[in-house]
Amino acid sequence: MPSTPYETSPLSPAAKAALGGPTFVWGAATSAFQIEGGTNEGGRGESIWDRFCATPGKVFQGHTGEQACEHLHRWQEDLDLVQGAGLNAYRFSIAWPRVQPDGQGQWNDAGLDFYDRLVDGMLARGLQPHATLYHWDLPQALQEHGGWAHRDTAYRFADYAVKMGQRLGDRLATLATHNEPWCTAILGNLTGQFAPGLRDLATTVQVSHHLLLSHGLALQALRAQGVRCPLGIVLNQSSATPATDTPQDRELAAREYARMVRWFLEPLLLGRYPEEAAWPLPQMNDGDAAVLQTPLDFLGVNYYTRIWASSAGTPPPCELGRTDMDWEIYPQGLTELLVGLHRDYRDHRLPPIYITENGVACVDSVAAGRVADPGRVDFLRRHLEALAAAGQAGVDLRGYFAWSLLDNFEWNSGYAKRFGLVHVDYATQQRTPKDSYHWYTAAVRQLRA
Repeated sequence: MPSTPYETSPLSPAAKAALGGPTFVWGAATSAFQIEGGTNEGGRGESIWDRFCATPGKVFQGHTGEQACEHLHRWQEDLDLVQGAGLNAYRFSIAWPRVQPDGQGQWNDAGLDFYDRLVDGMLARGLQPHATLYHWDLPQALQEHGGWAHRDTAYRFADYAVKMGQRLGDRLATLATHNEPWCTAILGNLTGQFAPGLRDLATTVQVSHHLLLSHGLALQALRAQGVRCPLGIVLNQSSATPATDTPQDRELAAREYARMVRWFLEPLLLGRYPEEAAWPLPQMNDGDAAVLQTPLDFLGVNYYTRIWASSAGTPPPCELGRTDMDWEIYPQGLTELLVGLHRDYRDHRLPPIYITENGVACVDSVAAGRVADPGRVDFLRRHLEALAAAGQAGVDLRGYFAWSLLDNFEWNSGYAKRFGLVHVDYATQQRTPKDSYHWYTAAVRQLRA
């Protein structure tokens, strides 16, 4: 009998039927600010997250990204971990201030060279490079000119996209413009939880439009420059469940779904923002709608939990418990979300879908050289089964990336939350693959067999 739970083959034959095959992409994901460290090295400029971390009271215990996982110097070891798990892809992000310190003007050769080496290192290990241009680390110099609230930032982003497309595009498997513009707009400009820490609805809706405008401008510019790798965007999305069948809860669920999912997807597919979000509409210039609708080659979907809509404030049932982020574990929401997207938008140019993030924060520790994390193993197993159900329902799925390869800097939670398949001891930078890493390795081997 197997001595450890991850040595079993836990996925159903239905999962293999829906997710197996030689072309399905299996990977792990990270982002630059969360793992690279070296924020003051190699000519990198200041980002809004550097400034946010330096502001007292913004990040748990004053943690910063200065060290993180030292991926800037340990990237070969980290890519070996991806390869060692039997995965065929790695999703990473490029730090804009590392390659262009002020977000415009002069480029930083040391930063560009780092990403050249990183991409070549993936290819040398048989890994597909899936790059994201923006994972929230706007150069601080641009923020001082208005940041994403200033329309000009969209054009500066397109310039940055072209540079990176010219430098790396011939070797990338996919290139995404933005990761989770909802977080940049809402958490950064409405609730103040994330950088730059603003709280203004009018700014928020304009920021969201400029993010999506920058996406469309970037896609157009990249294609005009002959960049041939598939181009897309990554959106965090959730299904929405009314707590009861009352009109109040149904309306609340529809409004919250419109604010999280439709507000960021429908401009790209339909050229308009949904009135059901009950937000003021952003100012749009003539021609913006056409730019927003620049065709996508793929859509990245990040899923963690569902929207629970209760006008009475009733908590969700949480039958499978809650994560260390205090999020409900609700794997069937992934099926509900994807099937709903397929139903509502398949006739409106909905592109193929990658699950670009899916994972769970658990309280992990090393004991006798091992990290037993049965909660994460169960989370992954249940969500892969939910993903397979969506595939069986006709959703065009192309790949899955577990979040995250490494424990890392978890934004305003600092280093207090651990999402990694690999445990990181931040004092020593020792990497220890968790049971979930080994389970994921076995599951991918089963599905690819």
